[in-house]
Amino acid sequence: MGPHPAVAAIRLAVRRVLHDVLVAHSASSSCSPSAASSPATRSAPTPRGSAPRADAPLVLAACSGGADSMALASALAFEAPRAGLRAGGVTVDHGLQQGSDARAAEVADRMRALGLAPVEAIAVSVGRGGGPEAAARDARYAALDGAAERHGATAVLLGHTRDDQAETVLLGLARGSGTRSLSGMAWVSGADGRYRRPFLQLDRHTVREACLAQSLPVWDDPHNVDPSYTRSRVRHEALPILEKALGKGVVEALARTAQLSREDADALDAWAARAEADVMTTAPAAAGGAQAVHLDTVGLHGLPTAVRRRVLRRAAIAAGAPAGSLFARHIEEVDRLITGWRGQRAINLPGRVEVRREGGRLVIRQG
Repeated sequence: MGPHPAVAAIRLAVRRVLHDVLVAHSASSSCSPSAASSPATRSAPTPRGSAPRADAPLVLAACSGGADSMALASALAFEAPRAGLRAGGVTVDHGLQQGSDARAAEVADRMRALGLAPVEAIAVSVGRGGGPEAAARDARYAALDGAAERHGATAVLLGHTRDDQAETVLLGLARGSGTRSLSGMAWVSGADGRYRRPFLQLDRHTVREACLAQSLPVWDDPHNVDPSYTRSRVRHEALPILEKALGKGVVEALARTAQLSREDADALDAWAARAEADVMTTAPAAAGGAQAVHLDTVGLHGLPTAVRRRVLRRAAIAAGAPAGSLFARHIEEVDRLITGWRGQRAINLPGRVEVRREGGRLVIRQG
């Protein structure tokens, strides 16, 4: 008799991602001169039932102790040895609740009991920039990046589900964000594709059921039901109201919207990258050390709005504007220097970046 259907579903999702990780690792290893000259360094299949080799690629599970991430850790612990991979885990203590250090230690012990190694509990200091949710996320990813680099991990798996994806899309809609924001969370993200999200096609009920079927203890973070957090309100108030008004299937529809938006955004970004090469030149640094980006206004004017504004955003970031502080209204103002030129003054962007039009050029400079 096979495993519970929910357990089978989470294991299959992780198995597919581990296959992709192995393919990517093999491709990068074959491109390495040292790997090509040394057969001993090439990845070899591990016989079924055998322990992974000591030099096998390492995959980490990011685990908070909640149902999603405990299901992920259990599936990774089961599937990784069968794929010839080593499996470890990381839990992050944000220090935002009393007793969080003890809880992090308990989660680490649970991962070790599943057979994961190495396992690390990391305490972080959460700042205030961008609001509490964004600050906690930034601290968490910095900790995960650090753990991956310390342990030489090939990938870090995250337990985001289809419900999380739907919430992300809804938040993007509420902010009036563009296509990229509506595309939600990517299956693969981070430097060199470090982060992988196996559960984006599974709902939250399935992963919780998998935990129950395996008698895995889970911790329900009280922040997830705290109405002072925007995502919590979306989860417990906005989405239920939408489903009541529109019927079941809202979560699936929002997740599908994310996939379609990502495909469109990827295509537009690729177009913008090609257009950028035609209209952009980087001028030598001025006496103060600031490097200017010059854009041809005629070439920009002939581009579709969605492509042109992507080029402008990329140019502003290249000149020193922080991406996280650069909003749509900033780019719209810069765009008017192209499409509605009436001799306007220079525009100031975050990061002390100035944009001005000089004849047939748009000059973007920090200073």
